[in-house]
Amino acid sequence: MASVKDKAKAKATAKDNFSNETYMFWYETMQLMRKFEEKAGQLYGQQKIRGFCHLYIGQEACVAGAISALETGDKYITAYRDHAHPIGLGSDPKTIMAELYGKETGISKGKGGSMHMFDKEKGFFGGHGIVGAQVPLGLGIGFAEKYLKTGKLCVTYMGDGAVRQGAFHEALNLAMTYKIPVIFAIENNGYAMGTSVQRTSNVTELYKLGSAYDMPSFPVDAMSVVDVHHAFADAAERARKGDGPTLLELRTYRYKGHSMSDPAKYRTKEELEEYKAKDPIEQVRQLILDKKIAKEADLEKIDDKIKDQVAEAVQFSEDSGWPDPSESLKDVYAQQDYPYLME
Repeated sequence: MASVKDKAKAKATAKDNFSNETYMFWYETMQLMRKFEEKAGQLYGQQKIRGFCHLYIGQEACVAGAISALETGDKYITAYRDHAHPIGLGSDPKTIMAELYGKETGISKGKGGSMHMFDKEKGFFGGHGIVGAQVPLGLGIGFAEKYLKTGKLCVTYMGDGAVRQGAFHEALNLAMTYKIPVIFAIENNGYAMGTSVQRTSNVTELYKLGSAYDMPSFPVDAMSVVDVHHAFADAAERARKGDGPTLLELRTYRYKGHSMSDPAKYRTKEELEEYKAKDPIEQVRQLILDKKIAKEADLEKIDDKIKDQVAEAVQFSEDSGWPDPSESLKDVYAQQDYPYLME
């Protein structure tokens, strides 16, 4: 898979005019996310993975389109449906799978599990289990980028349920007041756990919540990775110019339940099939074939390579050891020297 740095982040002169490398990056990245998550679901059923587990199947374009539009050095933070984000950013799938297993070779040393993935080298700041807790943290990361004059920004992902938290509104207010370079991205998959958006608020077009703060706010068809890319590219341009934040409502869909314990009986089969007909991976696959960027046989080779990658991740996790009990006392507090406190 092409690295994030090498994936040809070409500016589009037309809605679907991207480099061949970008189309292939989208396909391979989203397919790896999909197959990884499908395997995670199987392993959960076999009790290889325990605890909570929230799969990203169906929402892959929310991550792939953002990464292709942004720059190396930009930061990302999200909630607990977090396996796909580091995969998209180039983290080793073996370490992500090992974290799901709770093994010492996991990306969080086996301490975080499904909901608390972190990869500082890739600019990925989690993985947070408390609903909405990552929103003000993302604001703080964006503030640090502004303070340090890095020219970088922070993408803050959240679910549609998180926008009911007071911290969401506090973060939007501060972001606009201080023109913080942050992109607030609501992954609106229609359901906060099992409760539909229509049952939780009179405002069902969630992007309109930004209007209270005069924040540029837009709905995005997040079943289309092309549309996601354009939305993030525009938001990033505003942030880097010093114009501050943007709120994006990524209208997406999860094919599975809220978590592995959710049978998703609150929705109809017809609704599910309607979204599957707009599958983001199949859309890109068809674009690649129509544009003659690659042949069916080329895509099948990529699929086979991904199958091997996922199998290697599982074997790596099976072979890895459990964390030593003493590890529970490490990484709790940051070790810092503050000479002025010693005076």
